[in-house]
Amino acid sequence: MLKGAELVLVPNACPMELNRLSQLRGRAYENMMAIATCNYPEGKPDCNGHSSVFDGVACLPELSGSRDTCLLEADGEEQICMAELDMDLLRNYRRSEVHGNAYRHPEKYGILTENRVEEPFIRRRALEP
Repeated sequence: MLKGAELVLVPNACPMELNRLSQLRGRAYENMMAIATCNYPEGKPDCNGHSSVFDGVACLPELSGSRDTCLLEADGEEQICMAELDMDLLRNYRRSEVHGNAYRHPEKYGILTENRVEEPFIRRRALEP
């Protein structure tokens, strides 16, 4: 949502399982933006398809509860998939929903943006300049 992002495209090469799909769904929800990922199909090393599109629109006034933000989840086969994003719906949702950057507190994020890497996360690459 920062800088007006409405859609993030995520190329992928790993097994898409419940937790990874949940991460994408969560980021779309939290940022009120669409996220589309494209993954290699089953049969490629460590991949299983399941490319997906999440639109980030969790609630609509005409619905009594939340809605599934998943517009598409492919199976494991190699294929071309199409999903239609309603950008007007997304933009209207962003204008009316209470999330967004109104409640951000960037002054509290310092510890999250430090470059320091500590145990147990130190890796050889993290030590290189």
